[in-house]
Amino acid sequence: MSLPIVDLIAGARPNFMKLAPVERALRGYADLAPRVVHTGQHYDPGMNDVFFEQLRIPAPEVHLEVGSGSHGAQTARILERYEEHLLASRPAATVVFGDVNSTVACALAAVKLGIPVAHVEAGLRSFDRTMPEEINRLLTDAISDLLLVSEPSGVENLQREGIPEGKIELVGNVMIDTLNAELDAAKALRMPERFGLKDGAYGLVTLHRPSNVDAPATLRRLLDLLGELSRELPLVLPLHPRTRTAAQRAGLDGRLAGGNGLKVVEPLPYRENLGLMAAAKVVLTDSGGMQEETAVLRVPCLTLRENTERPVTLTMGTSRLVGNSSEKIRQGFDDVLAGRWPKGRPIPLWDGHAGERIAEGIVRWL
Repeated sequence: MSLPIVDLIAGARPNFMKLAPVERALRGYADLAPRVVHTGQHYDPGMNDVFFEQLRIPAPEVHLEVGSGSHGAQTARILERYEEHLLASRPAATVVFGDVNSTVACALAAVKLGIPVAHVEAGLRSFDRTMPEEINRLLTDAISDLLLVSEPSGVENLQREGIPEGKIELVGNVMIDTLNAELDAAKALRMPERFGLKDGAYGLVTLHRPSNVDAPATLRRLLDLLGELSRELPLVLPLHPRTRTAAQRAGLDGRLAGGNGLKVVEPLPYRENLGLMAAAKVVLTDSGGMQEETAVLRVPCLTLRENTERPVTLTMGTSRLVGNSSEKIRQGFDDVLAGRWPKGRPIPLWDGHAGERIAEGIVRWL
């Protein structure tokens, strides 16, 4: 008799770091069979294959190969193809991660067929409905049966939205499991040396959100500011494909040529990025995941957003919201260089064991 199958949905780069510890923990239960389903939302090797290799995730048993597209078209393709998969091979449950299009599409396909859904990283809210991720979070939480939460604000948000308490479980941040597991290997790569830099003597920058890269005037201003800041502290900018395309469309290729202390490089695999982040003097980013990682690494983080769904990184971590305001970014940068920055505190349940708690919660629930 075959074991009950639990589908684990991987769609985009942020999902991979969350899925890996859960998949490993579920493999420890003899009465369940975890099955990795890759939607293909991120499909190029730099955003995909290398993460599976580094994080020791088994090759996906199912690949939906949806590719890129507008939010509506991509979400519809994922829903359609995952539904076809479910009709052919029904699992006991579907586990979705985070807030990407794959998250909401697979949750919706499953719940319409009466398949229980668990949402890892449930309850996070930026309260900004112009962000597609916020819509994905709200919809996924509304239809999920088990809501596995990374920080206390998530529990409060779900309770306020009327989710029954019996569906909610505070398990901690599973991304930190991956960080802890990979940190030594990341440091061993000696990434700063590869760029001619010394530990604690450079900054790491990432940009990809529409609010920062889609408007040519905003992107031009940010790239010019990074050029100025890099005269005071070398900056490494692994360039997201979305940002490169936006810069080329806006005729800003010259700003990406580097110069001063700005080093523009190709997107980095997980370990390489973590190695750079861990030894940085400061991180400037619009990535929610990097907000969390810098909080644990105790690296100052200028968060290039007006809001965040991860408020614990502001109150207990090392993050400050600066949006894309040149004045706020400059002030934060100066504060870091002057040593005027909080050291951060340990965040409860961000301890490297969230994957085990999630697996235990899923097994108990099923």
